[in-house]
Amino acid sequence: MVEPTPRLHYGWIVLLMGVLVVFASLGLARFGYSMVLPAMQLGLGMDNTAGGVLATANLIGYLLLSALGGALASHFGPRRVIAAGLAIAAVGMVLTGLSNSNAEAALWRAVTGIGSGASNVPVMGLVAGWFALRRRGLAAGLTASGSSVALIVLGATVPAVLSAYAEQGWRACWLFFGGATLVLALMAYAILRNRPADAGLRPVGAERQAPCCAAPPPAPLVPRPLGWADVYRSRAIWALGLVYVAFGFSYIIYMTFFVKALMAEGGYSQQAAGSLFMTMGWCSLLCGVIWGAVSDAIGRKWALVVVYLIQATSYTLFGLLPTVAGFTISAVLFGLTAWSIPAIMAAACGDMLGPRLAPAALGFVTLFFGVGQAAGPAVHGLIADATGSHLPGMLLAAAVAALGALGAGLLRPVVVSAEEA
Repeated sequence: MVEPTPRLHYGWIVLLMGVLVVFASLGLARFGYSMVLPAMQLGLGMDNTAGGVLATANLIGYLLLSALGGALASHFGPRRVIAAGLAIAAVGMVLTGLSNSNAEAALWRAVTGIGSGASNVPVMGLVAGWFALRRRGLAAGLTASGSSVALIVLGATVPAVLSAYAEQGWRACWLFFGGATLVLALMAYAILRNRPADAGLRPVGAERQAPCCAAPPPAPLVPRPLGWADVYRSRAIWALGLVYVAFGFSYIIYMTFFVKALMAEGGYSQQAAGSLFMTMGWCSLLCGVIWGAVSDAIGRKWALVVVYLIQATSYTLFGLLPTVAGFTISAVLFGLTAWSIPAIMAAACGDMLGPRLAPAALGFVTLFFGVGQAAGPAVHGLIADATGSHLPGMLLAAAVAALGALGAGLLRPVVVSAEEA
């Protein structure tokens, strides 16, 4: 008798939709700002401090929903929260493009951040729940690659849009970003499912059920079921969050001011800066996959240490070697590790608390990450205006990333949740 050909597990479809959610919620809503920033500064008369404040407004909005978004997803289901978050982000981007003052733009960047936090945090936890423990790091890494796809698309298209629409180009970019995000919000609502059980499935990579005639294994002794309070009382989760602060502060400085610094410090044109931005995107395309798999093999702790050290090296090169070679090597090194830390954090939260509470746990540690993100751009903008250079801020990012490596090295090994035993 010929066995039927196995069908594609729906978990892979959920993962693909997760990539698209990250593409919109982080790639367009956050990293699009880096490409559009020089043109926005000209259009709205912003200095570097004001440019940093706009980025910080966006990240404060993200911070407000980082913990709440995960908790809402655990209560109402990630699917609804993710779709609503993308719709809010889309509205925020469109209204950013229609802004006529710095204050107005800051308001709508904050709204965009709220939508990003409500969609990005839950989708990472949702995807983690669709994959078994031994594949969770890989799945989280694949999901995070949505940001890489965005860098590639943005680097190729934004300079062309800015050129085609002249001084209104930055407005056109935000309108395009918002329209694409709204389409993806509708797709997310139609395609995503909260848990494998909702589709009558087991997670991807989970062992098949034993045949009906086989004796069931003895039930293991497990502790009481975990509740929401366990998320916020867990010392291990708090430690992860504190380490996450360093990534939020350092990477957002680099990403927000990357294009602006290339143009100001290296004499790059918008087109040339966009090309290096795109190169970074290509280098980062598989970084989440690679480092998620590495963390599956060597543990979340040591993977975090290595990644932080590589990123610290990247920022140091940008700050101390402001040449074509220095900028290029810096971009490549960052690209090779760009989204690895969020992927590892998502996997670690699933390891500790299981798929049901993973969105809430990830939302809680993302609160710490958000504090770092909210501070980074404003601090860099002030330093850049005070010194007349973007290089000191990059060196500050390097120092903070090095502290992140130290903190990660002090973490205790992750204890696997009873749900995964």
